[in-house]
Amino acid sequence: MNIGKIGTEGEKRVAQFLRRRGFLVIKRNYQCRYGEIDIIAENKEYILFVEVKTRRENALISGIDAVSNQKQRKILLAAQDYITKTLCEKQPRFDIAEVTVNEKPDGNVGFSLKYFENAF
Repeated sequence: MNIGKIGTEGEKRVAQFLRRRGFLVIKRNYQCRYGEIDIIAENKEYILFVEVKTRRENALISGIDAVSNQKQRKILLAAQDYITKTLCEKQPRFDIAEVTVNEKPDGNVGFSLKYFENAF
């Protein structure tokens, strides 16, 4: 499975995870001049800005550690851009989803998910 497909599959699985928990996924891959937000979702109380990091098993750096202070600033600015454009009044929350890809000897691929609420 190539890197692009792995990332897309990771985002798809996180979107499904959020839907199962009652969130409405309103935008994937929101882009503006400040950067990109992988998933924007909401429920009655929150609007979530979710950074998804998909890594192969035994990667040198974990998904959560890959979200640097600089990346966090870009996400915050992009979220502010989104909120301003949509006039959203819900409480924002910034989460990180860490998806791990486990390639099995038989060629099948498994996924595991760690989800960090209020990550920054």
